[in-house]
Amino acid sequence: MRRFIFPLLLGLSGVAVLLALGFWQLERLTWKEAVLADIDARIMAAPIAIPENPVEVTDEYTAVRMSGTPDRAELHVLTSGTAAGTGYRVIRAFDLADGGRILIDLGLLALDAKAEVATLGPTDVVGNLIWPDDMNSSTPVPDLPKNIWFGRDLAAMADALDAQPLMVVAARMTPADPRTTLLPVNTNNIKNDHLAYAVTWFGLALVWAAMTFFLIFRVSKTKDT
Repeated sequence: MRRFIFPLLLGLSGVAVLLALGFWQLERLTWKEAVLADIDARIMAAPIAIPENPVEVTDEYTAVRMSGTPDRAELHVLTSGTAAGTGYRVIRAFDLADGGRILIDLGLLALDAKAEVATLGPTDVVGNLIWPDDMNSSTPVPDLPKNIWFGRDLAAMADALDAQPLMVVAARMTPADPRTTLLPVNTNNIKNDHLAYAVTWFGLALVWAAMTFFLIFRVSKTKDT
């Protein structure tokens, strides 16, 4: 019987670890679903005035309403994989009617419409506060002469447009920019792979158990010497 102890311990410990990882991923799935539900609730809530001194941790995705005038200067962010295809996100400064100057994401401009300029007057906007996480260590620096950015760098864009580092992504505008397709905030692109990870760990646990059974079977067939 002693020859079965090592493969049995190896098999049971391996299965236990893999099952624990699978159940941990299920716990993470429950947590992530709650996070996404909270974000969806914020996005779909009745819009409110922009909070005073909003911060990312408590105010991101908050639905807001505002009135004001977009500045003429705009920044173009090369963007792909959106519902409207590939193009440039149009970022402008927005002078609020009740004071202040923030950034507004006006949606996607077609690649061949880059030279078009829209003159927007006073506009009513419903949208969502966002602190973009487009930037990472591999994001290229913007091509300033061509006005092509590769991510929504909130601080740099606010500095370039002389605005507060605060962005609203427009969901509805009256009147709208006729050049762009609005890209309202949603949770579609927020990764939630925890179920797939759980299935992977549980599958590995099953394979490990099968290999353990096979090893014990082989050992049982081996004659004592």
